[in-house]
Amino acid sequence: MIRLIYCAVACSLVLAGCGGSAPFSAGAPSTQGSVPRTSSRWIPTAGESYQIQYDGKLDLSVDAQIYDLDMFDTKASVVSELHAMNRKVMCYISVGTWENWRPDAKEFPKSVLGRKDGHWKGERWLDIRQTSVLEPIMAARLALCKKKGFDGVDPDNLDGYQNKTGFPLTYADQLTYDTWVAAQAHADGLTADQKGDNGQVKDLVKVYDFAVVEQCFTQGWCKEFTGYTDQNRLVVDVEYFANQQRFLTKTCRSDAKYNETAILKKLQLTAWIVTCSSSSGLRSLGFPARVRGLR
Repeated sequence: MIRLIYCAVACSLVLAGCGGSAPFSAGAPSTQGSVPRTSSRWIPTAGESYQIQYDGKLDLSVDAQIYDLDMFDTKASVVSELHAMNRKVMCYISVGTWENWRPDAKEFPKSVLGRKDGHWKGERWLDIRQTSVLEPIMAARLALCKKKGFDGVDPDNLDGYQNKTGFPLTYADQLTYDTWVAAQAHADGLTADQKGDNGQVKDLVKVYDFAVVEQCFTQGWCKEFTGYTDQNRLVVDVEYFANQQRFLTKTCRSDAKYNETAILKKLQLTAWIVTCSSSSGLRSLGFPARVRGLR
């Protein structure tokens, strides 16, 4: 689930599913090169609009080119409806934590379950070194994402090595696992975004297609993801705690310097959203923000 390191708020989840089209060969992380631009796989470009909703009544009227929805909770018919509206759809799954409410929760043996993720009720960190156990489970999730028709996968919790998981995870362990996630998604014809893990962006930009990050403006590291936008690939900065005026006058202006798409969301990730007026991130305060989902 969406991660904020310093936050202790639990969210309920209610929605999501996945699709794409060109294989990517798995292997050791490359030290050079990047995602092939000749690939027929869909790769969103810098500045595209983005909506995330995991809770509340689904609102398909939000004006966004890409929707990010929970894989297990979203029906294939919803994905088809969005496609008919010329939208792309990403499926959200957690690849780094165990969630006790998921339908496949019993498939995870106790040996791979680590410490509780203190920020989210019902979640525990996974021992990503046990690839023989985790890869079949995650491959099945990606296959379901594809079966439901999603265009790509939004794989959360790619940064266990930076957290107190209960396992001695290393940078190399994490990079190996994260690279496998991207490769498997590509093999299934799915686009894959790098969800956070700014500590490994120089390596992961070579295997992921675009990025979705949280609070990079607030925490001061949006510039680290210019490896994507310099190649005209989308970076979405999801901010949570700023008021609307600060978001529009400061966040949008700052993210625009890096050609990143900024959105303001509530932590519960309902349909509510505030966006910048355009991909330039600039807005006159004489006009209202684009706000959706107010109830």
